[in-house]
Amino acid sequence: MTNVKELLKSNKHSSVVSILEAAGRLGKSEGLEVYVVGGFVRDLIMGNPLNDIDLMTVGEGIPFARKLADELGVKNIVPFKKFGTAMIPNKEIQIEVATARSEKYEDDSRKPSEVVYTDLKGDLLRRDFTINAMAMDIRPENFGNITDPFGGIADIEKKTLRTPLDPDATFSEDPLRMMRAAYFSSKLGFTIENECRSSIKRQAHRIDIVSWERIRDEFMKILKTKKPSVGLVLLQKTGLMKIVFPEIHVMYGIEQTSEWHHKDIFAHTLQVVDNAAELTPKMEIRFAALVHDIAKPNTRRIDKKRGYTFHGHDAVGERMLNHVASRMKLSNNLKSYLKKLTLLHLRPIVLVKDIITDSAIRRLMVSAGEDLDDLMILCRADITTKNPNRVKRYLRNFENVEEKMENVIDRDAMKAFQSPVRGAEIMAICGLTEGRKVGELKEAIEEAILDGKIENTYDAAKEYLMQIIS
Repeated sequence: MTNVKELLKSNKHSSVVSILEAAGRLGKSEGLEVYVVGGFVRDLIMGNPLNDIDLMTVGEGIPFARKLADELGVKNIVPFKKFGTAMIPNKEIQIEVATARSEKYEDDSRKPSEVVYTDLKGDLLRRDFTINAMAMDIRPENFGNITDPFGGIADIEKKTLRTPLDPDATFSEDPLRMMRAAYFSSKLGFTIENECRSSIKRQAHRIDIVSWERIRDEFMKILKTKKPSVGLVLLQKTGLMKIVFPEIHVMYGIEQTSEWHHKDIFAHTLQVVDNAAELTPKMEIRFAALVHDIAKPNTRRIDKKRGYTFHGHDAVGERMLNHVASRMKLSNNLKSYLKKLTLLHLRPIVLVKDIITDSAIRRLMVSAGEDLDDLMILCRADITTKNPNRVKRYLRNFENVEEKMENVIDRDAMKAFQSPVRGAEIMAICGLTEGRKVGELKEAIEEAILDGKIENTYDAAKEYLMQIIS
């Protein structure tokens, strides 16, 4: 296909072309069929960035990978003998070489129980979706020729996700593909074919055989897409969300009193995630947007005058995230980050509504620390009212809060805030040993600084210490 060749020959892909041409020449000299397959072909056709090169050989892939690495000046490869694959470490773009294969699975595992080497079509048949089941020949005489046995190009044009095989077989063999359906739908803006969608509903329970680490990684990939709500809605409507993130699933259909938000907690939450996605590429903020109201279903009460209330949902949500983090195998850093932003997400809103004191501003800055900017992004994303005048007013109030932060005290000094008189000196002055009393005195100094009673200097802190112990 001439247009594919032209796409590859453009300057932005020059380094990729040189790798493909080297692999193609090697394939010819070795008497092997060599193709670039999967997402590379899809992204090339769609004009998307090319993030990695997946090569497939009809014949032994690992020896081919060793010879290609030599051609590219790469010293070592990372082989996976069981699957006939190998990684070639490369600074510019990741390269993987795989032997054309088909796989057999046991019912209770997504790991192949048997790998059988096959031909080109047999390899493409085992792939998840037709848009990923295409190959491009890279041997010199055939360079750029596309093999598309299942109509992947047509599905790209129709923006449709469809499986090469019967979807029940595809999803049952590797249930993580159901999560990948949500990911690709969200990333590419594609619609899942009705039979595939129905199959996911039937097979949703099969996700139980997938490790939480793999589920977590696929879930985070959805959060990284341009509009995460597309994938998250698909998880909800197919029954996957109930299994992989039950705390989000239970939000669906639960009403709340609308002031800043949608009346439905689930719809509001997804809008906050999408708002965050528009404001920042940072996945962690988007994750915080997803879980910031995680405790609302548990804390919802009805007040005769005010309607629905959710008292303490910030603190309850912060505690709930311990269980979420344990189940989803989140890192300690991410767990702490999500807990902090969930606990603090109402604080800037309070400052917007009330008279803003220097003390309140200082306390928020100290509590948020290095994550203050992220917290303010989350709070902006949390405005989901459809009233444009309200949006303007709320955003203007946030700007006032941020301006106040700049004026109260130097931001960097507050991020690392602690008593200028340290614990060792307090012990020496007061004749104390290490213990609770030292901490109480240190905290009293910090509180006095935060309340504006004394300046944030060593001399003022020491003088205040002498006053409170005399």
